[in-house]
Amino acid sequence: MQEALVKRFLRYVKTNTMSDDKSTTFPSSSVQLDFAQILVEECKAIGLTDVTLDENGYVMATLPANISKKTPVIGFISHMDTVPDYPGENVNPQVIENYQGGAITLNAAEGISLNPGQFPILNDLVGESLITTDGTTVLGADDKAGIAEILTAMEYLIAHPEIPHGTIRVGFTPDEEVGHGVDYFNVAAFGADFAYTIDGCDLGELQCENFNAASAKIEFHGVSVHPGAAKNKMKNSLSIACEYQSLLPALEVPEHTTGHEGFYHLHDMSGSVEFSTLHYIIRDHDRDTFEKRKQTMAGLAHVLNQKYGEGTVEIEIHDSYYNMKEVIDQHPEVMALAEKAFKNVGITPVFNPIRGGTDGSRLSFMGLPCPNIFTGGYNCHGKYEFAVISHMLQATKAIIEISTLATK
Repeated sequence: MQEALVKRFLRYVKTNTMSDDKSTTFPSSSVQLDFAQILVEECKAIGLTDVTLDENGYVMATLPANISKKTPVIGFISHMDTVPDYPGENVNPQVIENYQGGAITLNAAEGISLNPGQFPILNDLVGESLITTDGTTVLGADDKAGIAEILTAMEYLIAHPEIPHGTIRVGFTPDEEVGHGVDYFNVAAFGADFAYTIDGCDLGELQCENFNAASAKIEFHGVSVHPGAAKNKMKNSLSIACEYQSLLPALEVPEHTTGHEGFYHLHDMSGSVEFSTLHYIIRDHDRDTFEKRKQTMAGLAHVLNQKYGEGTVEIEIHDSYYNMKEVIDQHPEVMALAEKAFKNVGITPVFNPIRGGTDGSRLSFMGLPCPNIFTGGYNCHGKYEFAVISHMLQATKAIIEISTLATK
């Protein structure tokens, strides 16, 4: 099973599936549709049924039950795209057998290495086999590791009909990395009672809570005149924008928070004396605190409008997704099943909160309870991304064990 898993993963990551956050199409890039077609053919080749690819790029397939007992229909879901803001084409994965510690040279010509001083997790991986980048692209373990694990698990169950399982649905989604992964996901057509996204990182992660999330766009309107004659005339939108940022809590930012702690994150800024724009993301696990954060940002706009004149600051805040724990807590059997499966295959569950979002969050609020399971990929979204082969194999075994445990 490990050989098939690694071979499948190495093939997938070499296929460009970058999404495009500036696109107005869905999916946001045609390369995702190309990869979706590859997955369709592979689903058929390993023996899955009801294989579909719809006009929005969603791949769905079925492993029919091999028992007559009525059991819940379980879904396993991963996303096809890689991040748009870091190269994801011409991926050249490197397999490091039996890692012996110390720095791993990713690209000698560029002097790029994967160093345990910067990434201490490597100190715990001596003796493991790793798959890394060549220092110029992402690897794509996020989330092609999840896809490889799902299909390898399905292939194993098909090859071992003596292992009992109910009906299983698999789904592969586009555009998760640009926040649109389930915009057109047909929950009714998927037909699962509950599902798991295979889209986590560290070994053992079993996650049922994520940030509540919103985005904020704040526009600052100034008055531009010659600086030599600016007294009592100029209103510098850049300065007002800086003042706005300075009024937010200095330590409630990503670089100073962890665990369940929320934050305000200034994502990008642009402007001139006359007009400036700040874009923020707002995050918190607690819904009440999340609402207070949005109120704080709106309140600061009001304060500056009182100081500089009405209309100087305009703010738009839009919710993105909510903490799936609100839904998952109503279906404790979903987490209990995965937790027991983990323990059965020798995995210690790790219940870290997701400091981000997941397709599973929105799916949960769409009526499909959907916690998140680890993949064995680390350092996602950059050139230091790597995967641990044994951890990928453990994720595959967990999928198989969940599938059979649900029949008991």
